[in-house]
Amino acid sequence: MPPGAAPTPVRPAPTPQPLGAVARRRGPRTELLAPFVLVAPAVLIIVGLRLWPLVLGINFSFTGDGDRNGMPVGLDNYVTLLGDPLFRTALRNVGLLVLLLPVAVAIPGLLATFIYLRTPGHRVYRAVYFFPAVLSPVIVGAIFNLLLAYDGPFNEVLAVVGLGPVDWLGDPDVAIFAVAGVHVWATFGMALVVFLAGFANLDPSLLDAARVDGASLPQSIRHVIVPGLTRTIQFVFVTTMIGLLTSMFGLLFVMTGGGPEASTYLPEYYIWVQQGQFNQPALASAASTALFLIMLLVGLAQIGVLRRAGREG
Repeated sequence: MPPGAAPTPVRPAPTPQPLGAVARRRGPRTELLAPFVLVAPAVLIIVGLRLWPLVLGINFSFTGDGDRNGMPVGLDNYVTLLGDPLFRTALRNVGLLVLLLPVAVAIPGLLATFIYLRTPGHRVYRAVYFFPAVLSPVIVGAIFNLLLAYDGPFNEVLAVVGLGPVDWLGDPDVAIFAVAGVHVWATFGMALVVFLAGFANLDPSLLDAARVDGASLPQSIRHVIVPGLTRTIQFVFVTTMIGLLTSMFGLLFVMTGGGPEASTYLPEYYIWVQQGQFNQPALASAASTALFLIMLLVGLAQIGVLRRAGREG
């Protein structure tokens, strides 16, 4: 620096700002948009692969088949459904399955309770109970066709105890219950896993307090476990109902083919018959729409009843 020159002032280095300050300077708009950006891919997939096909199917149900293909026909397809004995049988079977639904939910719930309470052999039981869930419905149906045959092992056991043989798959009054029972056996492993996940959020001190107060196992289940698992039970009820109404096609096709005397028809099997065998896609769309409405109404009714029971409990 030459003599007499003023010294050059030294500027201090800028202090690095924390990340939080940088984010705040960008404003709240980024924070508001971030959740929507993250959710957008899932929403697009749901809309594109679920909701839009559903809207198209509902719209297609108001068109005709055959000579009236693509022509608007109003409610003619729904009138045809109500007048079809096969579809009325399918609706009757839906009512039977809804009545069986509490049993289908109670079985995995009780088994999960025994596993949670660490009954002897609970580790082995957990693997054994879940194993059927990984089997194909075709394999399960083929196995139970042999077990439930008129001269099969089940009837041999009944003959030993003096109850006589039962035509499990050939009696129109029994076949739907046999197929539903096989479906529950093959699928309740998933509900069992959901119940065990619900037990992970249950406060164990509540059960300990119930034991100290001298509560029995049924009393503990009614007053501690059921209220603590209300949301889990609601979820299992809805998913089990959806499975009963939309996931039994494989078993029906292999075990009964809709028979005997069309007694095991369900809406999904009826839809396949109309679309795949009779080439009536518009009528099949109407049946699909009816099935969707049935599941929606039954699901909402179940949630309402369970919520009311939880508040009263």
